[in-house]
Amino acid sequence: MQDSECYRACYRRLSSDPALEYPQAGRPPHKLPLAPGLGAKVSTPTPPPFQAANQITMRSSLIATGLGSLRASGARPAVFHAPWTTISRPASRRSAVEQARGGATLVDTPTATTHDQIDALETAARQVDAASILKAAVRATGPRQNWTREEIAAIYYQPLLELAHQAGVLHRRFHHPGKVQLCTLMNIKTGGCTEDCSYCAQATRYQKGTGLQAKRVETVESVLAAAKTAKENGSTRFCMGAAWRDMRGRKNSLKNITDMVKGVKAMGMEVCVTLGMIDDEQARQLKDAGLTAYNHNVDTSREFYPNVITTRSYDERLKTLSHVRDAGINVCSGGILGLGESSEDRIGLLHTVSTLPSHPESFPVNALVPIKGTPLGDTTPLAFTSMLRTIATARLIMPATVIRIAAGRKTMSEEKQALCFMAGANAIFTGEKMLTTECNGWDEDSALFGRWGLEPMKSFEKKAVEGVEAA
Repeated sequence: MQDSECYRACYRRLSSDPALEYPQAGRPPHKLPLAPGLGAKVSTPTPPPFQAANQITMRSSLIATGLGSLRASGARPAVFHAPWTTISRPASRRSAVEQARGGATLVDTPTATTHDQIDALETAARQVDAASILKAAVRATGPRQNWTREEIAAIYYQPLLELAHQAGVLHRRFHHPGKVQLCTLMNIKTGGCTEDCSYCAQATRYQKGTGLQAKRVETVESVLAAAKTAKENGSTRFCMGAAWRDMRGRKNSLKNITDMVKGVKAMGMEVCVTLGMIDDEQARQLKDAGLTAYNHNVDTSREFYPNVITTRSYDERLKTLSHVRDAGINVCSGGILGLGESSEDRIGLLHTVSTLPSHPESFPVNALVPIKGTPLGDTTPLAFTSMLRTIATARLIMPATVIRIAAGRKTMSEEKQALCFMAGANAIFTGEKMLTTECNGWDEDSALFGRWGLEPMKSFEKKAVEGVEAA
């Protein structure tokens, strides 16, 4: 359905004149957008009641009033097609996560409920100056923490090539465009987690189906040996993950982990840990040990989060990030795409992270790797365009942040990875494994760098940009 058809639907309900037609606002009548596959131009006369009106004003007021009328009656246009987005009626009334688990294809079109779609229509109707919002983002001289969801949506829904191009332009001002950091992630404590994250094989409740065997915490010696191997293969950041809910009652484990942090730091590498929820004192101990960054993803939007995890609240995640930030540790926080969320949820994720008191030093972007035996084990992979849009938008709203392509990169071609780098991604995870999923190996990534002319980023390396505040 074209813009004009949606407008007619709104107008007919107001005027009760089923024959009345009018052009899309801001475009001559002979340049109406065409439905996919149609080649003929459409000429539609301007209706007499609006001949003297400003077309943009007419469009905004008509859509707003029309949507109100449609909501009141319970009806609505099936599709609203505008320059920034396409929102389609879902084929099923099942929840998004149910559709994902059933194998529904997840693309940029939201898999939302009827009410969600009407709200999204209203959001889209407000995005009348998307180009100006994008231009302002590209001209940024430093981080900004007061983004609105509407502004982020205006950027996210830009034509994809333009979005990726502008993100690349901004990326070159804040970062070395040809440098990408190699990071290695080690699972220092496998399985046995009490959480119910729908995507994770390490949850105790799913281990019977996944076949994952729980293991105790690795020794300090084995972890430092793995870090040494990672460094010898070119990694400059070493991350350690433990599968548990929090650090309560784990004094001995925390002592061992601080020893690991000190050892990795002594190698000249950046060191990051992800240990679940921590309090102020635990954060301080990790800082004193020399920790570079603490990873604690928010995963998705606040609205969609309960569909994925019920054993830990969204606010508990944000509280942990606050403890980390207050201790003076760099925050690493991102999300997982392809959980069954809509594009509006991806925008919500970006809004949460970009409006933290300070932007995270790192924003990991994970594509769900479906693991048999977990609730999301049969999920259809996310469309790559959603990954690219998220990376490009993240770069535009968090210009100084390092954007890390994390889980799911193994399924991406070199060409897709290159597009991500062009759009602002500048770090990848490499090595033998990424927690419980496959990871691109060092030799594979070395060849990738050689073919695409990429250069490994050094530890603690960051481009100095004149007039730009530090993140």
